[in-house]
Amino acid sequence: MISLDKYRAGQYCEGGRVWPAVDCYGLVLEVRRDMGLPDWPEWVSARKGDGSMIRVAGEWFPTLARCEPCEGAMAACYRGNILQHVAVVVAVGADLEALEINPGLNVTCLPLSRLKRRFLRVEYYQ
Repeated sequence: MISLDKYRAGQYCEGGRVWPAVDCYGLVLEVRRDMGLPDWPEWVSARKGDGSMIRVAGEWFPTLARCEPCEGAMAACYRGNILQHVAVVVAVGADLEALEINPGLNVTCLPLSRLKRRFLRVEYYQ
């Protein structure tokens, strides 16, 4: 289990991969590094706004292992068949929650059930 205090300083920056200026995928990378999990590609040029992150996800996600929610798993959030957002699963006490970052809100932590209600489909990957 990691301390979530560090992540309160996160500031949303589309395409950001250097802490504390990160986008949702940059936050996933930072948390996974802090957990000591294997590094994933940074995809520094991939951005949601221009659709390049959707293309990258379509090619890369099939190479990852789908899993049930667990610490360090990436939550891929879809509306229809389009990837809209990613978050990372963290332990908060005895519960698993989603740590995410969004424009205007910056970093928030919420129960997985609340994350799932916002999207048509949520898949988990390791």
